[in-house]
Amino acid sequence: MTAPALPFATSTDGAADDGCYRALQARDARFDGRFFTGVTSTGIYCRPVCAVRTPRRENCRFFTLAAQAEGAGFRPCLRCRPELAPQALVWSVQDASGILVQQAVRLLDAPDAWCTGDERTATVARLAARLGVSDRHLRRIFEAALGVSPLQYLQTRRLLTAKQLLTDTPMPVTQVALVSGFASVRRFNAAFAQHYGLNPTALRRGGERPAGAQAATLRLAYRPPLDVPALLAFFARRQFHGVEWAGDAATPALRRTVRLQSQGAAGPHDHTGWLSACFDPARHQVLVQTSDSLYPVLPQVIRRVRAMLDLDADPAAINAVLHASFPEGDGLRVPGAFDGFELAVRAVLGQQITVAAARTLGQRLVERFGEPIATPWPELTRLFPAPAVLAQAPGEALGQLGIVRQRQAAIVALARAVDAGQLQLQAGADVGATTAALCALPGIGDWTAQYIAMRVLRWPDAFPAGDVALQKAMGVQAYPHPARAATESSRAWQPWRSYAVVRAWAAGSTADTGHLTAS
Repeated sequence: MTAPALPFATSTDGAADDGCYRALQARDARFDGRFFTGVTSTGIYCRPVCAVRTPRRENCRFFTLAAQAEGAGFRPCLRCRPELAPQALVWSVQDASGILVQQAVRLLDAPDAWCTGDERTATVARLAARLGVSDRHLRRIFEAALGVSPLQYLQTRRLLTAKQLLTDTPMPVTQVALVSGFASVRRFNAAFAQHYGLNPTALRRGGERPAGAQAATLRLAYRPPLDVPALLAFFARRQFHGVEWAGDAATPALRRTVRLQSQGAAGPHDHTGWLSACFDPARHQVLVQTSDSLYPVLPQVIRRVRAMLDLDADPAAINAVLHASFPEGDGLRVPGAFDGFELAVRAVLGQQITVAAARTLGQRLVERFGEPIATPWPELTRLFPAPAVLAQAPGEALGQLGIVRQRQAAIVALARAVDAGQLQLQAGADVGATTAALCALPGIGDWTAQYIAMRVLRWPDAFPAGDVALQKAMGVQAYPHPARAATESSRAWQPWRSYAVVRAWAAGSTADTGHLTAS
């Protein structure tokens, strides 16, 4: 089935609408999150995978974003739950306005950037300042591209997040309101009732938490195909004992310890705990459980798990560019990172050595500087060292672990930059500025910066041209200038070169060769 080609704004193309309707009739999960269907006879909007009876064609309106459907007066379906849909990531490398809107959407999606109450207008002003434009220009371009204002988009993101937390967790309504970006329960109740015609407590399923239940279970959807065994194998080969555990085909799950920081009235506050992500391929979902200690930061947990497992990838768009070159890689994703600082340290440790050697060094680092933590699993016992800890790590202590001086300096400098807030290692950060800041640190070059951009910043067009394993897989290793030849050959894969890198590794069977695969 050909994917419907909806632009950001509501479609007025009859052919595109017909394509959406065919996807709706088939309940095709490949199009989940790429559009939403508003049903005029019920006033409800649904995902393409909704199990209810397919509405008549003349009663359907199609939208690219949930915010557009809500702006048109539709309420979210309580059965298919639009808040579970993977996000639609549309990439452009040419249209300046399109790039600006994409970046604005990614920043508005970040829960740690949400403001509450009367600060909503300030949110847009700060967003515009961060993007280097006026707030008036941002609103004009945003509304022209999406048909909704930045505040309308932000309100929908908050409400859908709250809807998921109300449905999937036993969190008190007051806590749900606060972590979803509302200043008070009164304002939350008013917004919820205005948009959805429901009181928040009406969404609760089964009342109190079941006896014996230990954790909330959050559902995160993705678009197939997804090669779950390959993704878990990638994490398994790099796992640090005590910090993470990756399963296999028999137990398709990923577990790890977690440290997250939130900003409160009294300043920054650390939240520590654990999470478990179990794959449900039959439903194209990931079921995430967390410790109660992470409830205050659950929106951030959801966003980071989606990034770590690359759940928002659009295989149809990616495979349209890469399938001819990598016909066996349609289900491969770019493995992300839950903690950007942790991944950056891994990248430094993995420079010019094998996966096994890098993992040995990282294991020593965890055992020497990691903080103990209690979890339900004996495999998870430690947190990865915090930036503040490694920023003060003495060189002799790092040297005793087998880390050479150049990488000692790189780790300490990286930790100090992150701890001081000078470096933001997270999805949505400015790629150019962040890679430049990384390369300015001692012991970090273009390869490491590109690898971090690929796995942490979630930049789909990152390309570590100097990677030996990648050059070998591309057949350019013997060229006089292999990095230049690799870059030239990769241009046909834009803007999905990060995915091409992962597929090239798999196609080249580079399991234990090349310094990039060691991170």
